[in-house]
Amino acid sequence: MRALGPASGKDAVGAEQAGPAHAKGLKRPRMRLAERQAKMAWSEVYGRKCMSAARALEAVRSGARVWIQSGCGTPSTLVDALVARAGEVQDVEIVHMMTLGSADYTRPEYEGHFRHRGLFLGSNVREAVAAGRADYTPIFLSEIEGLFGDGGLPLDVVLMQVSPPDAHGFVSLGTTVDCTLTAARMAPVLIAEVNDQMPRTHGDTFLHVSRLSAIVETSRPLLELRAEPFTDMHLRVARNVASLIPNGATLQTGIGGIPEAVLACLNDKRDLGVHTEMCADGLIELMESGVVNGERKSLHRGKVVAAFVLGTQRLFDFIDDNPSFEFRSVSYTNDPFVVAQNERMVAINSAIQVDLTGQVCSDSIGTRPYSGFGGQLDFIRGAARAKGGVPIIALPATALDGKVSRLVPVLEPGAGVVTSRADVHYVVTEYGIAYLHGKTLRERAEALIAIADPRFRQELEDFALRAHYLERERTTAAPF
Repeated sequence: MRALGPASGKDAVGAEQAGPAHAKGLKRPRMRLAERQAKMAWSEVYGRKCMSAARALEAVRSGARVWIQSGCGTPSTLVDALVARAGEVQDVEIVHMMTLGSADYTRPEYEGHFRHRGLFLGSNVREAVAAGRADYTPIFLSEIEGLFGDGGLPLDVVLMQVSPPDAHGFVSLGTTVDCTLTAARMAPVLIAEVNDQMPRTHGDTFLHVSRLSAIVETSRPLLELRAEPFTDMHLRVARNVASLIPNGATLQTGIGGIPEAVLACLNDKRDLGVHTEMCADGLIELMESGVVNGERKSLHRGKVVAAFVLGTQRLFDFIDDNPSFEFRSVSYTNDPFVVAQNERMVAINSAIQVDLTGQVCSDSIGTRPYSGFGGQLDFIRGAARAKGGVPIIALPATALDGKVSRLVPVLEPGAGVVTSRADVHYVVTEYGIAYLHGKTLRERAEALIAIADPRFRQELEDFALRAHYLERERTTAAPF
């Protein structure tokens, strides 16, 4: 592999190993004099900023607020170095959305040294939040970046993982633009793990090396997130969802059994597009087959617009230097006014519970925070306002191997409402489709009972009668 620039003594870690993967083995045209001089200029700056992770993290002082890039872009080398610094700092606040890998800074022994503020929770921090060692902030994904500049959440240090610089000295945030690009534009200290295995992606993903405060070179596989295999039940839900997706639609999906199954049910569709906060591996086959081509998109025609990907090495390779993708910050991808500009916008989101009036809980199990608001309401509202838009809440009818119903009389005490009943349009389970928008409480109860697991319908109907949603002489109606 080619070297990126002159090493800086013993603190230049692995400089000889750096270089974008897509450039391996390719001959480049001879550079003109001006280009060579420009490259020499940024290379010298780059070399001076190379150092060990331990030295780079000395920039984190007591009382600092640190942003960590999320998902597959989690800079685990820098995170490990931050944790190793625990004994030297107090009251450092660590802010991020869902990261991968361990989050050791939330362990009990680090109380007083670190405290996590979660904007979207992953499995690595849920226990700490439940135990009170970490905090959860309910917020729309589209509004997080606004906190960085309005004084609500000013940042001191950003930890991120980027690709090696290109010929002009620009690194790419690769898999994960999310809120990190905006964070990097606001924070005074930027510490970058430059990983030669991070893909270089197109769109608003670039920072010049002159903006970086410290560079730690690595060569390691990115953290992966493999989607759960979908089941027959997921497939039954997905078929109902797919029936609502017209040709030429623009899609937003998440990750999990139902979204993956939905993608697997779209092979008979034509000219689909994508405008979403995140992409997973399931998109690859649809793009390779031509089902997803963006030809009928009314915004960013021909482009898959996303803020980040959550997937495997296969997806990282697919997005590397792929001009079909345009990565943007979530303040753009999730802005409901932007989303609404996509005609036939189909937003597919999940839920933990839906009550008989249509209230959707997606971020907590009772009082216990589980995930976050994410982009659900951003896209539900955007799709609702799009010409021909289809906002969908899709969920299995039951949980715990069929022991409990996800369609419930009332939400569990303490459960958070992510999507209000006035925002809900379609609710889909494996038993059918309920359309709730503009419906009365009686009509909502009838429609939701009809798509509940048959084992729980009588219980739901009995409650609806007691609550006077239904009248005794009425029988459960069809979902439409």
